[in-house]
Amino acid sequence: MTVPAKARARWSELVDAINHARGRYYDKDAPTISDEEYDALYRELVDLEAKHPELVSGESPTQSVGGARSEMFEPVEHLERMYSLDNAFSVQEVQAWADRIEKAIGRVPPLLCELKVDGLAVDLVYERGRLRSVATRGDGRVGEDVTYNATFIPAIPVNLSGTKPPALLEVRGEIYFPVADFERVNAEQLAGGGSPFSNPRNASAGTLRQRVDKRQTEIAEVEAKSRGSEREQARIERLKGELDLATSRLVALRLVVHGIGAHEGVSFDSQSDAYAVLAELGLPTSDRVRVVDDLGGAQQYIDHYGEHRHAVEHEIDGVVLKVDDLALQAQLGATSRAPRWAIAYKYPPEVVRTRLVDIMVNVGRTGRVTPFAVMEPAQVAGSTVSMATLHNADEVVRKGVLIGDMVFLRKAGDVIPEVLGPVIEERTGDERAFVMPTLCPECSTLLGPEKEGDVDIRCPNTRSCPAQLRERVFHVASRGALDIEGLGYKAAIALLECRLVQDEGDIFALTPDDLLRCPFFTREPGKGEHSPQLSENAKRMLEQIDIAKDRPLWRALVALSIRHVGPTAAQELARAFGSIDAIADATPEQLAEVEGVGAVIAEALKEWFAEDWHRDVVEKWRAAGVSLAEERAEVGPQPLAGLTIVVTGSVPGYSRDEATQALAARGAKVAGSVSKKTDYVVVGEGAGSKADKAADLGVPIIPSDRFQIVLNDGPEAALP
Repeated sequence: MTVPAKARARWSELVDAINHARGRYYDKDAPTISDEEYDALYRELVDLEAKHPELVSGESPTQSVGGARSEMFEPVEHLERMYSLDNAFSVQEVQAWADRIEKAIGRVPPLLCELKVDGLAVDLVYERGRLRSVATRGDGRVGEDVTYNATFIPAIPVNLSGTKPPALLEVRGEIYFPVADFERVNAEQLAGGGSPFSNPRNASAGTLRQRVDKRQTEIAEVEAKSRGSEREQARIERLKGELDLATSRLVALRLVVHGIGAHEGVSFDSQSDAYAVLAELGLPTSDRVRVVDDLGGAQQYIDHYGEHRHAVEHEIDGVVLKVDDLALQAQLGATSRAPRWAIAYKYPPEVVRTRLVDIMVNVGRTGRVTPFAVMEPAQVAGSTVSMATLHNADEVVRKGVLIGDMVFLRKAGDVIPEVLGPVIEERTGDERAFVMPTLCPECSTLLGPEKEGDVDIRCPNTRSCPAQLRERVFHVASRGALDIEGLGYKAAIALLECRLVQDEGDIFALTPDDLLRCPFFTREPGKGEHSPQLSENAKRMLEQIDIAKDRPLWRALVALSIRHVGPTAAQELARAFGSIDAIADATPEQLAEVEGVGAVIAEALKEWFAEDWHRDVVEKWRAAGVSLAEERAEVGPQPLAGLTIVVTGSVPGYSRDEATQALAARGAKVAGSVSKKTDYVVVGEGAGSKADKAADLGVPIIPSDRFQIVLNDGPEAALP
């Protein structure tokens, strides 16, 4: 059948676009399109070739593994071919993969589930237990020899463990940066005037493919010829600085192994057995691998890490499912580019490209003026994003973004969207720099830093700036403050526009008659009614305002919008002083002595209470019946006195506040971060980096399902 000219032309366009993108991604480690855009192009090509099989040829990206060997490094031929993985983007596509397996072998066998690390695929070969070579994947058959650079990476053992290592062992793995190191590397990129790495994979590849040996040789040659001139010394210092930067990045890289190639003198029956043997040999394997009986178990694994992907120390972009039985893997075989026995389920992308249309500013509840990016709407991490914070004017300069730039945008789960930096290669010359305003956009007051040397600029019209008023009223009702259901952002605006409140001090004096004067809080009269009535939402808001009067003191402190006073400091202050009056009367030295407060927060507290109108807000709340003191219960037994405990993740049967209060009531000091002074860490579902830090420091870890044992019998009894 003849292929329509339009389809053939589109096929050529797609092949060219994908091959160009592959070159930028694999060979230059500097992509100019996002993963989402690449996946869309690739899927369109797959669909087009499915409709017109005559188009399929050896030059199609669907028939080859992405990447090619650079001329910078010597070639290394892999002992066994390295494949790419086919991708699935939905439950239905995973089911279709399982259906193909069932059709081929009559059933869906046990599946091994592992995280898809966002890193660089490598091939390692050991002979008689000693590292012979490390190579990049390249085109799957031939990669680049990066053995010399790999010797700087502590995670790659030069010698395998054990007295009888296998005669030959080829393993596949992923080189990656932990999240913290990836962020540091990107900060270094921006500081040097370059584009940030769009993802950890490109940062890892760029780091591993540096010519460290060439830098070392160049330094030696310059030093040998140097006559000691200032210019020569400056050049030597520059070269040494570049070398130090290169090696420090290499040292930060990690490795996780996830596959077997050629091997002699060792055997395994399954993928999971192979991982156990590799771990015994001293190779780093993942402790998050699971073998499940069926596709339902695999789906639970996918769902779990889709929800908790940011609790992992490294970035992941999906989950890999593999048939665990190696004999069945061999039976299922592979296509020209991917094994039939494995598939990668891809999560929604967290980094995309979009156009930065404008940079505007927002005025917050404490007067801070924050630039934010206005972008062409982009789908990222499962939601549509059109705005992202830029923090302050210095940050705009540091990131090097211009209005009109194509930028990389990142949104990690519930985290506020962030502009990573510009795609410099896409600039046309029409872009323009952002200029920070000198007047408040809401009240026209002259802006400036509060103190000399401050990075942030602020609107000093704290009492009556409309933006600050609006944000403060809304903040009173936020979950971290007094948690008033029904008093949302639109309700806060309506209260101010209808002049029902002058400031946050008036919230607790609101009455039904007040709200009836504002259309936002009313509904049209019903049958038998002659005038507008309060809406159900308005009634609910008044009920919640009344309930909020009895919230703990620390919540009231947070609700007052005192700079730097968040939930942690507020709880410590409430425990230490017991009332808002005692806090207001305390000296800066007394405040600073409180755990978690310090000099900065102490100074902010004294400055806040020095303002008459701030004290007026407190008095209005007092008059309305808001609880501004702790009810001091008689102190009970203190079995946890002297212990510092950190809680991270969820605790069954307790909210975070309840868990903290339960520990504090028994005398424990509940800290917000893990340090060498921490005695125990309680780790629950959704725990983040605190759990990893506890493991690194050797701090005892208690599973959250044993929390009640901690309370009843002490931490020692609760240890696994």
